[in-house]
Amino acid sequence: MNKQDAKNRIDKLTDILNYHNRKYYIDDNPEIEDYEYDALMRELRALEEEYPEFLSDASPSQRVGGAPISAFKKVTHRVQMGSLQDVFSFEQVEEFVNRIKQTINNPKFTVEPKIDGLSVSLEYENGVLTCGSTRGDGFVGEDITANIKTIGSVPLKINDDIPLLEVRGEVYMPKNVFYRIVSEMELTGEQPFKNPRNAAAGSLRQKDPKIAASRKLDIFVFNVQQVQGFEFTSHKESLDKLGELGFKVVPRYTLVSSYEEVKKCIDEIGKIRFELPYDIDGVVIKLDDIALREQVGYTSKVPKWAVAYKFPPEEKVTRLLDIEINVGRTGVITPVAVFEPVLLAGTSVSRATLHNQDFITERSIAIGDDIVVRKAGDIIPEVLSVAKKNSDSVLNYNLPEYCPVCGTKAVRELGESALRCPNALCPAQVLRSIIYFASKPAMNIDGFGPAVAEALFENGLISTIADIYKLTASDVLTLEGFKEKSANKLIDAIERSKSNSLDRLLCGLGIRNIGSASAKLLCDKFGGIDNILSASYDDIRGIDGFGDVMAKEVVDALHEPHMIELIESLKACGVNTNYEKVAKSNTFTGKVFVLTGTLPTLKRDEAKAIIESHGGKVSSSVSKKTDYVLAGEDAGSKLAKARDLGIEIIDENAFLAYIN
Repeated sequence: MNKQDAKNRIDKLTDILNYHNRKYYIDDNPEIEDYEYDALMRELRALEEEYPEFLSDASPSQRVGGAPISAFKKVTHRVQMGSLQDVFSFEQVEEFVNRIKQTINNPKFTVEPKIDGLSVSLEYENGVLTCGSTRGDGFVGEDITANIKTIGSVPLKINDDIPLLEVRGEVYMPKNVFYRIVSEMELTGEQPFKNPRNAAAGSLRQKDPKIAASRKLDIFVFNVQQVQGFEFTSHKESLDKLGELGFKVVPRYTLVSSYEEVKKCIDEIGKIRFELPYDIDGVVIKLDDIALREQVGYTSKVPKWAVAYKFPPEEKVTRLLDIEINVGRTGVITPVAVFEPVLLAGTSVSRATLHNQDFITERSIAIGDDIVVRKAGDIIPEVLSVAKKNSDSVLNYNLPEYCPVCGTKAVRELGESALRCPNALCPAQVLRSIIYFASKPAMNIDGFGPAVAEALFENGLISTIADIYKLTASDVLTLEGFKEKSANKLIDAIERSKSNSLDRLLCGLGIRNIGSASAKLLCDKFGGIDNILSASYDDIRGIDGFGDVMAKEVVDALHEPHMIELIESLKACGVNTNYEKVAKSNTFTGKVFVLTGTLPTLKRDEAKAIIESHGGKVSSSVSKKTDYVLAGEDAGSKLAKARDLGIEIIDENAFLAYIN
């Protein structure tokens, strides 16, 4: 094949793959099987590798490519990505419509669902996607182009030669993907995402595009920010055009001309909201005529020509039938409410956590009560309160004195709300410890997920963490669903994990309060596992980022006989227990930080440990002595005070960039 033939074939394959991407992601009507699509993609990648001069950023092969980045670049929005005024009643919606009618004769309105996700900007130059960015503060966001490209419904090239087009959309995580990820996180002992919106936001800010791709995000485009080459007179016209260009446009947008029609649309969307495969938290009503919007004008914060009606939370009353007990990886005994099924947020719900004894006591919850339940964020079921005590209610429910799995007497340590089973060899704890050990935050054994761990455990093929490294392909082949190739692949992944860095192993041992960041601090301080085992309480407490509780947890855990035996077994299996220290910098020496809000990837104690390990200090309050405020999502009064004092505010991305 000569160069011209190669270019022609690459162009042809690009067109074919883009067509099938649209049929799959936009039209929800695939025309070919996955293996056929994969074969076309392999052919394209092979040609692009042989003829790199024909490789384009808009190629379908570039949806997941490139190495992880260390920091996101800032992007200044040429058109502000503003917010809308929220309204919470039909009376407020009617007031909005009437106010517009006082200014505009016979106005028309577009009504569309308000997708609950993360707002982003997509910029196209001469038809090619050049930048995807977050909203940020509306004026400055972050460049997440590599992660945006992993979303199959985002066209990398649009089918019109338009000099410039910037659109705004809402990236979201489909409900079925969210449920799967949360189930996996719960089984591995990770803190699960609160809702699909948080999950989407965290996924878009992953520094490795392959991780973002694995989260199966999607997008609805809902606005034209700026355009060159043609003009729109109305919002509906712009949405129609975006659909023609190949974008996945916000669904069910409707043109109406009266409050009664607006209300009817809101009611119709409200009736089906829980049946949708994605989350919506309201309905957006906009003046349709773009030129007339300028006549209506803006306040200092929001446009006067649009509002967002927010749905009220759905709560229902049901009968509490029973309280079941679960035992987690660290021995926490968690009560779970079992109640008569109710339809909440479009699904039948019959179970919700009751957290601990204090939660039950404070609400006087008893079996037989009528209880009020809802879905937090329309996703996670929760019990709010008792609606009514019934004649058959069982009073004074108390958690069991003994572990329901192994029979060991349960304990509640001073200052803790949780009741625990102290038996580290409790079968429930062992299984969850195995699942966590193999999970991504720890040893990251590819293919060794919760279902595989449970099957191996229940079939008696493993009973401890160390048994993972004694498995053979023949053992794995006894499990349902495994063939020779997949069994060998799992064994290879287990073998590779032996060479992981010691901090991953230490994290995987599941010591309470010791995550990946604190495990690394231990390794940096002491080196190999033998040095860590021989370290005293005072030695460990002296590490920046460690306190009395963490030091005690490490010493107690590592001196338990079963833990010593496990570590010796792992050594015998050839698992790496040595550590090469990496010198820390004094980047933050003398600097005082205040942390506020929820960071995308770091837990607060991890961020604190990193700051202190680089010479900085963390304060609980903002003052003139504060050098930096590290702010995440939902930052509160500390952020406002920092702005008033002129203190430098940084996000997680800038924070990690300082370290790097």
